[in-house]
Amino acid sequence: MTQQWPTAEIARQILAGFDDYRERFRQITLGARARFEQAQWQAIQQASAERINLYEDKVAETRERLCQAFPAEILRDVQLWPLVKSAYIGLIDLRYDDELAETWFNSIFCSLFSHDCISDGCMFVHTTRPSLRRHAHAAQTCSYVPESDLRGMLERILEDYRFGVPYEDLPDDVACLESQLRSHLPDWVCKDPELTVELFCPVLYRNKGAYLVGRLFTRDEQWPLAIALVHPEGQGIRADALITDEAEVSIIFSFTRSYFMVDVAIPAELISFLRHILPGKHIAELYTSIGFYKQGKSEFYRALINHLASSDDRFVMAPGVRGMVMSVFTLPGFNTVFKIIKDRFSPSKNVDRNTVIAKYRMVKSVDRVGRMADTQEFADFRFPREKFAPECLAELLEDAPSTVELEGDTVLVRHCWTERRMTPLNLYLEHASKAQVRDVLEDYGLAIKQLAAANIFPGDMLLKNFGVTRHGRVVFYDYDEISYLTEINFRRIPPPRYPEDEMASEPWYSVAPNDVFPEEFPHFLFVDPAQRRLFQELHGDLYRAEYWQGLQAAIRTGKVIDVFPYRRPA
Repeated sequence: MTQQWPTAEIARQILAGFDDYRERFRQITLGARARFEQAQWQAIQQASAERINLYEDKVAETRERLCQAFPAEILRDVQLWPLVKSAYIGLIDLRYDDELAETWFNSIFCSLFSHDCISDGCMFVHTTRPSLRRHAHAAQTCSYVPESDLRGMLERILEDYRFGVPYEDLPDDVACLESQLRSHLPDWVCKDPELTVELFCPVLYRNKGAYLVGRLFTRDEQWPLAIALVHPEGQGIRADALITDEAEVSIIFSFTRSYFMVDVAIPAELISFLRHILPGKHIAELYTSIGFYKQGKSEFYRALINHLASSDDRFVMAPGVRGMVMSVFTLPGFNTVFKIIKDRFSPSKNVDRNTVIAKYRMVKSVDRVGRMADTQEFADFRFPREKFAPECLAELLEDAPSTVELEGDTVLVRHCWTERRMTPLNLYLEHASKAQVRDVLEDYGLAIKQLAAANIFPGDMLLKNFGVTRHGRVVFYDYDEISYLTEINFRRIPPPRYPEDEMASEPWYSVAPNDVFPEEFPHFLFVDPAQRRLFQELHGDLYRAEYWQGLQAAIRTGKVIDVFPYRRPA
């Protein structure tokens, strides 16, 4: 009988798998400080990739243990799982990472059953935590009051945040931070006797930087605060920048960045603190930014179904040039695009479905350096047919009938990725002022260079494959042709052998699959001659094979090139 099923033991084993994951996650995260102190930049990249892969690895391990411990006819009886869920709720009720534990349960359930079985009865489609959470905790913070001595306060902060490696020049760092702080804030704020600095106690680490994050506030106003620390090889630690602008601090936590490593026992504390200082950030993006990307995925999905239930919004095709590999649709009132792989690609595309999937998954584990949009991969989305504009649904059914299906009044999307919606760069340029054109083309070139510095070659660098964020940054978002920079053979076009060579329909030189000729970029990238000339002025070095070869040489020697997520003071 159902009552005899080992529901409590199944729940305990699921939670034991979660504890195993959380402990290993914490071990990798705790190593961030030592890696920063020892300037182990390649080890940082390896640890970041390991931590991203950890979740799926531990889900697989837990699933295997369950399959070994319980007969298949019991474990795979979907009627059992509401009882398992009930037992599990009792186990996580008093935990402070309970929201993550719910998402873990969902992952185990989905690893055992098809998505046809998803329901709130069997798993946590909607969270149970707000009604059950019995203990409220304030974030772990440290407060500092300048008492008309900004320099003294900043010195106390850096003294409190000491590392195993000394500061290279603490007095100079303090003086620079004071100068930046006074330039960022009105003079009356710096003199306000009630001015207070509140910092989240644990340090946030990412790539080659460490960040102290918090806020400045008076009785009536507040500003976010981030102090960026760097550790140049062979030198001491330096305070690199102090940022108080909300947009700039928001960029540090952008969906285009790698995930922070921060040791936090109660993730909800940090998320609550960050939402207070960055109110424009969605909770899903904040969870993702500190490495809990599966929780970010859960929060995104809940926000999506709530939006659909509470609005008349309907899916439409995303604006811009139609893709050769992907069909992209969106909800006008929801800042996300949904990307599905077409059944048939343009003949010019030499990739297959599995290659495209591998490319998109690759983006998850590389350093996105603020220039590639993070993605979330979903399977078996079900939406009411009425939520699709007829022309949108017709196009999806024609482009990808193996992925998008009609089941009565329900649209089944078997596989898709979600990304933040941006304005396609080619559309942005159509309506940009002369100054905006210059700024965005400057940033477009920087985006290509910074991706290259992170060992990423975009492949298809057409304007339509880049987007402009709400902060005016240029971000790459089309991944079916990306590759590691070191895999590409950058060549100069050899001189013609005879005058007739230049008139021939075929090149007079051999071209291997990974050969790239940067001299061809100007006409390939720009139809508008004025934009072509401007880009030549701004980033003409991208047209030389030697530029790319130099980056490759640096990467092959193990150099991790600096890419900063903030404006550095002059």
